[in-house]
Amino acid sequence: MTARSRLQSGLDSGAALFGGWVVGPTVLGPEEFATAGYDYVGIDLQHGYLDDADAASMLRRLEHVPIATMVRLPTADPAPIGRVLDAGADAVIIAMVESADEAAAAVAATRYPPAGMRSFGPLRPSLGYVPSDLEERASVFAMVETTRGVSALASICEVPGLSGVYVGPADLAISMGYDPTSAWRRQEVRDVMADIAEAATATGLVAGVHAGTGALGNDAARMGFRVITLASESQALRRGAAAHLAEARAAEPPESHASGGYR
Repeated sequence: MTARSRLQSGLDSGAALFGGWVVGPTVLGPEEFATAGYDYVGIDLQHGYLDDADAASMLRRLEHVPIATMVRLPTADPAPIGRVLDAGADAVIIAMVESADEAAAAVAATRYPPAGMRSFGPLRPSLGYVPSDLEERASVFAMVETTRGVSALASICEVPGLSGVYVGPADLAISMGYDPTSAWRRQEVRDVMADIAEAATATGLVAGVHAGTGALGNDAARMGFRVITLASESQALRRGAAAHLAEARAAEPPESHASGGYR
């Protein structure tokens, strides 16, 4: 068994990886993202309607699906981080990291003693039972999404064992005094995002970001981000459903739509 995860293998190519996002219990969303050719799926335990038992079920189901997996958690609490890694997550993304100490705590939650605080208990036999292998395949991303986090960025990027820095544009915009929905339209916010990507890359880390659309994902790749989340399952469903409806209505005879349809 190799200790490298699908996410790590994907990053070896040097190209940007594009991902989908899951915020609610689903057995179809991650598989549909995989079928569509997405590189990874993120499972949201911070803002989503999910707990780590839901995440474990999805991760186990995805064992034989060709897509990498990331799980976002609200804190560096070692217990939930250990559970999702034991269930097979390739990476964890820890929200609202604002200091090197907080980033170090996130890393420690993925490492066994004496280097960290993770308790041994793999739940998926295919992961094996060698602690060093389990540590090696676990990638750790610190979310830098506040001005305080940006101020500490240099020291965060120096934390041993950190795999990458992941930007949350909405919270970053709020901390800078802007509307969260305007993050990608504000040049001031985009400039800070680009600075984060540059700083992470310069220290050998992977820069990640929540884009929200394919067009913004293209922008993010040009800015130097390499792990880029495009849309949640609900966003993808809504966009696809709207496109189907628009096509159907465009094909209707004008009088049928105006009169409410054929009877």
